Amino acid sequence: MATPIGFPDGVAVVRAYLRDALVARGEDVPVGARVPNPRPSRFVRLERIGGTRLDLVTDRPRIDVHCWADTEAAAMDLAQLARALLFAMPGWRGAVAYDVVEVGGPNVLPDPESEQPRVVFAVEVSLRGRTLAP
Repeated sequence: MATPIGFPDGVAVVRAYLRDALVARGEDVPVGARVPNPRPSRFVRLERIGGTRLDLVTDRPRIDVHCWADTEAAAMDLAQLARALLFAMPGWRGAVAYDVVEVGGPNVLPDPESEQPRVVFAVEVSLRGRTLAP
């Protein structure tokens, strides 16, 4: 019987990293898996929309990164910052995340409900799994 390997929650890993990285740059922007309530003018929402297990110990979740702001230019600035920070993620906390690949570059996608400016991009993050305890 093969050894069972468990993987971390990709959204949780990316959220923790991105939130810390934004705060370290003086950007106090909420980062989460849901639209915050109450809704701030600037925030980032992460959503796993697929991805696959690459091999025995590597999960590669595809994560959409949605960046909202008051103007289209500000939303693009936030997206470009988040994008740059995510590309710096490999090696964070040891070998948990060891590769980030862009699978969809930034594009303007206004929020259909609020009409608030939003920019979206997508990445795949390679995450190392761990042997499950017996």
